[in-house]
Amino acid sequence: QVHLVESGGGLVQAGGSLRLSCAVSGRTDSTYYAGWFRQPPGKEREFVAGISWSSEGTEYAASAKGRFTISRDNAKNMVYLQMNNLKPEDTAVYYCNIHGSWARVVSGLLDSWGQGTQVTVSS
Repeated sequence: QVHLVESGGGLVQAGGSLRLSCAVSGRTDSTYYAGWFRQPPGKEREFVAGISWSSEGTEYAASAKGRFTISRDNAKNMVYLQMNNLKPEDTAVYYCNIHGSWARVVSGLLDSWGQGTQVTVSS
């Protein structure tokens, strides 16, 4: 069973940066797509960024383009999200998840969510 542990969140001022990490366990291979998602207070969870298993393909939500960078290290079973120029509207609990289907990752129709990591951006 896949186990996901997110870390790296915290409180940061607007304009600051954070790097989120996601440790993936329970998989014997790295041929999965991975994504980052977030759930702002009082709102639904939304897709932020996705990455193919080879890292050749990435996709970002409009709100993340130009500021966030998703990456992965298959040797370490880690997925990362570098977030720069953070804004108060980026405040949310951030989650990662994986799936063998790119469509499932982008749509967020996934199971077995981790605890997430809280990101709070002050103005």
